[in-house]
Amino acid sequence: GGHERGYRSGTLNVPGIVGFGKAVEIARKEAKKENEHLQKLRDSFQNRLLEEIPGSKVNGHLEKRLVHNLNIVLPGVSAEALMIALKDTVACSSGSACTTHAVLPSHVLSALGLCEDDIESSLRFGLCGNQSQEDLKKVATAIIKQHSGLSLLS
Repeated sequence: GGHERGYRSGTLNVPGIVGFGKAVEIARKEAKKENEHLQKLRDSFQNRLLEEIPGSKVNGHLEKRLVHNLNIVLPGVSAEALMIALKDTVACSSGSACTTHAVLPSHVLSALGLCEDDIESSLRFGLCGNQSQEDLKKVATAIIKQHSGLSLLS
């Protein structure tokens, strides 16, 4: 014990350090391509929802945002009810990442100026690079179908 003036003891994890370095090297090399892919997926998915669900709108800035994230208002239904209807098809969250499992409305979405109805109708999707356009077409179709069915019940 006692290495690094008492801050850390033990043998360095050399394989872990080398592996982390290689992972960073690959990530830096692939990041631009991966981001472009994710942005195309997100934009296509987003545009389909905006076109098919009247009154839907993106929460946040349309350009200055993460490429793998979509937070969108799907008006006329509760996001919670939509998530329950989609539970075997889509993994998504209501509100913002900052309020997962919170009972109160998202303070982040409130700060963006959303009214309570829009906050309660907001869903958040996180995309990953191994998804395809076909995967997201199926997800969008399921969301649109469930939203339409739930809207008729409201």
